[in-house]
Amino acid sequence: MAPMQFMLRTIALVASLVACLSWTAKSSPAAEFPLPSDGTIVGALQMVSVESDVTLFDIARHFDLGADEIMNSNPGVDMWVPGHGRRVLVPTEFILPPRPWTGIVLNLPARRLYYFPRPGSRRPASVITFPIGIGRLDWPTPLGRTTIVAKIRNPSWVVPKTILAEHERAGEPLPAVVPPGPDNPMGLLALRTGLPEVFIHGTNEPWGVGSLVSHGCIHLYPEDVAAIFDQVPLGTEVRIIDAPNLVGDRNGVVFLSAFQPMNDYPDLDSPAAAAVKAVMAYLGDRRVDIDWNRVAAVGLQTRTVLTPVSTATIDVLELEPDMPARPYRFPPYGPEANSAVPPPTGAAPSP
Repeated sequence: MAPMQFMLRTIALVASLVACLSWTAKSSPAAEFPLPSDGTIVGALQMVSVESDVTLFDIARHFDLGADEIMNSNPGVDMWVPGHGRRVLVPTEFILPPRPWTGIVLNLPARRLYYFPRPGSRRPASVITFPIGIGRLDWPTPLGRTTIVAKIRNPSWVVPKTILAEHERAGEPLPAVVPPGPDNPMGLLALRTGLPEVFIHGTNEPWGVGSLVSHGCIHLYPEDVAAIFDQVPLGTEVRIIDAPNLVGDRNGVVFLSAFQPMNDYPDLDSPAAAAVKAVMAYLGDRRVDIDWNRVAAVGLQTRTVLTPVSTATIDVLELEPDMPARPYRFPPYGPEANSAVPPPTGAAPSP
């Protein structure tokens, strides 16, 4: 093996093992990371061993992941009863969206929000990232640019007529106005965008975060919207993008993460060709040896877990059986947590 290939293989292997050993469970509601000085990836992959009667929903929420992220990373694991001793891969490693890294970026295929607070003398450049619930197939979240135009505490939900009619047809009538409270679908806090009827808000059904659940709005876990509500100033730019193939690099290795494309914003390329095009666009004029067969294979899947696509590197999933796992012994959130109220501090403490 050539020296450069050996070095790249070693870098990828060491980086993967270090990421697995780095226990980065959140110690606060916000998943905040310093912006990388070199590369475009934050966070670290983790592995846990289930030692309590929890669901994958509980583990996902504990680590600020959405339902789709945890399920796609653990095929074959029962969402409701993973079972004692079950090893669960926790994909808390993220490729940042395309620059500029400013304001709020919502990547719909990845079901993820990225907030880049304005750095200052007391705050280094960082990113806060959360899972999101987005518009249903029949009510898609629009793409485009807008701003935060209002911040609302304890919002009332003035139900659009189309939604009133939909619920009437389903035999689940709604009042014209849903009052504030823990059962309000808008949650307790809402950021209003300049797009008609599109809010970034909490939800009274947090287990839907990470899925296609809304009428176009962006749903956050109650504790996540509470973490950024006071930080986000009026006028903050919001970009809503459709980027199913995220490409980034760390320690000189190029990685790819692929998500299911949005049906409402079709790409004329095949999934494999779209992945290849995304890597080529990211590299630009740089000369990097890429395993294009692996790129195409990832494009044909939904791979939340980052895959190294530089030549002579090892796919992290090949290392999964040897990854060290930390015991997950925390109790389930419980039915009472399925409301717009953030769970009490310490309900699911960090390790």
